[in-house]
Amino acid sequence: MTESNPQTNPNDIPSAADVPAAAEGQQEQRRGGGRGDRGDRRGGRRGDRRNQERDSEWQERVVQIRRVSKTVKGGKKMSFRAIVVVGNERGQVGVGVGKAGDVIGAVRKGVADGKKHLVKVPLTRHNSIPTISNGRDGAASVLIRPAAPGTGVIAGGSIRTVLELAGIKNVLAKRLGSKTPLNNARAAMVALDSLRTHKETAKERGISLEQIYS
Repeated sequence: MTESNPQTNPNDIPSAADVPAAAEGQQEQRRGGGRGDRGDRRGGRRGDRRNQERDSEWQERVVQIRRVSKTVKGGKKMSFRAIVVVGNERGQVGVGVGKAGDVIGAVRKGVADGKKHLVKVPLTRHNSIPTISNGRDGAASVLIRPAAPGTGVIAGGSIRTVLELAGIKNVLAKRLGSKTPLNNARAAMVALDSLRTHKETAKERGISLEQIYS
């Protein structure tokens, strides 16, 4: 289907006398707004640098991308679902899900959703967890327990991604039940969210820290 070019009206064409006036107005705008533009550019550059520094702290890993469909009145609407894990490797991690018509949009929504559901993980000096923990989501159950220095991350699937982006270096994890990546990742998030340090536990129980170790 070809588009026809609109016909130009002779009255719409500016005359030669109008051209210098328009050029002078543009020059005045350039002269008057020069300093303000410089200030806006400097402020914009500083804001961009701060945003880049904040974004550089976070790492993103795509766990799964699936093509899903939704039945509507006219038929089936195809879209993509992305499971993304976001973390800064310093005790903060989140799992997000995004759906869009393209893969890039789905991943972008997944990252935004993951940053909304961040969990703070207490880490020991050996980059491990303080106590054993168990998490469950749906039919998936995950068991996470601390390990000695040099053990590494003994886990698989989406659980390993969650533990690595949380900054845990020495840990043992076992997947029990369902093999679904999303349920396993969320079960690992539940297990990490339930972790408490010995000081926090002693404060909640109203006892001293020495009584916990005894």
